[in-house]
Amino acid sequence: MTRTLTRGRRRGGAESRALDDVGGAHVMSWVIAIMLFLTLLSAAAGLATARAAGALDRQMAGRLTVQIVEGETQRRDAAAAQVLRVLRAQGDVARATPVPQADLARMLQPWLGTDAEAAGLPVPALIDVDLTSDAAAAIARVTVAVTRASPAARVDAHATWLGPVGRLLDTAAWLAGAIIILMLVATGAVVMLAARAGLEAHRGTIEVIHMLGATDRQVARLFQRRIAIDAGIGAVAGSVFAGAAILLIAREVGALDSQLLDEMRLGVADIGLLVAVPFGFVLLAVVAARLAVLRQMRRML
Repeated sequence: MTRTLTRGRRRGGAESRALDDVGGAHVMSWVIAIMLFLTLLSAAAGLATARAAGALDRQMAGRLTVQIVEGETQRRDAAAAQVLRVLRAQGDVARATPVPQADLARMLQPWLGTDAEAAGLPVPALIDVDLTSDAAAAIARVTVAVTRASPAARVDAHATWLGPVGRLLDTAAWLAGAIIILMLVATGAVVMLAARAGLEAHRGTIEVIHMLGATDRQVARLFQRRIAIDAGIGAVAGSVFAGAAILLIAREVGALDSQLLDEMRLGVADIGLLVAVPFGFVLLAVVAARLAVLRQMRRML
């Protein structure tokens, strides 16, 4: 009984080693590494873009900017005060805050210089408005009230001029998702082709193994083992390079000091999803290899 078990273990080890020696099998590690690298970059970009799109939607929802354009400073300030009183009396307005002229001068300094108002250049007064609702009817009511309070007042809804940016971000996020799906499909196809090629390369060995009593599932398990090892090596390499690239890009984005780009920082849940992607790749490779081997063996034998 002991001799039989020993021979069985030796035979199983020999079968495993024989099927491991596939010419060019380790090319699969490079393929997985490249595919995973591109997938992780696409996933990180998609998650970051989705975060920025969500933040932009929150900023646009029910936000208005009222401009009072008057060439004469006293009339401008009086009109701004009147419009502010009207806004704060509106039931649709949750908050109305005037933008300090010092802040406006600082924002306009790169284009108009430091003495724009002293030189007679008209600098408008701005009022930031948060509405209780982003409904079109509420925006229309506030717009009518503001224009009645001052003919020099202009109302700009943030959604009007930031809407195209939000749609662009949404499109980019969906495109990143489509790229990830294509990468997964391509990876599965490559693994299946590699498994079939290995099966053909070891046709003689597999026939001998079958004559020794091995089943199709046992042979498929040997191929799964080889593919799992190669996929694991490729997943580690691809994850390391992708992680380094993502950290480098995140550092460069953080240095730009942009409010919109700051919203693209990945959260804990996003990082968790990225960490799960390499494990998903290895699982995909193993399942694809098993399906390809079992299907091919049914045709061969």
